[in-house]
Amino acid sequence: MATLCRPSVSVPEHVITMEETLQLARSLHADHPQLPLALRLIENTGVRTRHIVQPIEETLKHPGFEERNKVYVAEAKARVPAVVRRALDDAEVLASDIDVIIYVSCTGFMMPSLTAWLINEMDFHSTTRQIPIAQLGCAAGGAAINRAHDFCTAYPEANALIVACEFCSLCYQPTDLGIGNLLSNGLFGDGIAAAVVRGKGGEGIALERNGSYLIPKTEDWIMYDVRATGFHFQLDKRVPATMEPLAPALQELAGRHGWDAADLDFYIVHAGGPRILDDLSKFLQVDPHAFRFSRATLTEYGNIASAVVLDALRRLFDAGGAPDRARGLLAGFGPGITAEMSLGRWRRTDETD
Repeated sequence: MATLCRPSVSVPEHVITMEETLQLARSLHADHPQLPLALRLIENTGVRTRHIVQPIEETLKHPGFEERNKVYVAEAKARVPAVVRRALDDAEVLASDIDVIIYVSCTGFMMPSLTAWLINEMDFHSTTRQIPIAQLGCAAGGAAINRAHDFCTAYPEANALIVACEFCSLCYQPTDLGIGNLLSNGLFGDGIAAAVVRGKGGEGIALERNGSYLIPKTEDWIMYDVRATGFHFQLDKRVPATMEPLAPALQELAGRHGWDAADLDFYIVHAGGPRILDDLSKFLQVDPHAFRFSRATLTEYGNIASAVVLDALRRLFDAGGAPDRARGLLAGFGPGITAEMSLGRWRRTDETD
């Protein structure tokens, strides 16, 4: 049975606090007619600190999409390998043991994907499969787990490596003055995460079932408007309320597995914002404490897009994990509006199946 092992996570060294974010908004947008509303929304995110790949002075500049993408490529190559090595070590596998690399990112672009560079630079076999996913946004962390599960189900002896690399700060657009964009300027952070899904053995979440659900006719609620200046993030005001239609999808997936989504032992979900977690608690009828790891990621790192689910899982590991055979749910939410969901039991041993 495929087991999702302990993720490795890294955030950049440059930090911006909530107080600094609010002060920047006041100074940069002093004449904005909706500034008080924007400030209130930013404060309500619950984000205390975020980590960004460049100093804030550089982040606020816009040298053009070409230059920003060069930063994305250089920083990904500089930062991802160390995170991958730790993930391999934590899973007790070598690069040569990996059969597929699933790379998720929505904040920069490379072709060939970073997967090709990693295979050449880190001694993965030339036969390693590559699955780069660029257009699922924040849901891609959950999707990567699910595709790794699918691969290891098809090839039970195989191992998959998941890598999430998100530099959201490189998508800052100084000319975008809508409330949604001002809010995103205080919500998103940068981060890298990696984890191994082992086909045999390993400690972590033994994955049992996965599924996906798209809310009909919501594809323009979270999207990029791609312009000469790069990726312009578009966020509909209805997005925070999407847990009401998504909670039944989580309940249905658990129900098909013979589980009750309201009565599981752990929950690892994407923290897009505090309303997401509050509503999920309400509609799943789960104690808010169940989402403490996701909330901690949001508070300390902000929304780090596809890396959120892996960081929340890392925090569960750091807290000692869960009892053997404990049942849990993982879910990522993003553009579409899409939910990528999986169910599994905690596996504390390293015995082969």
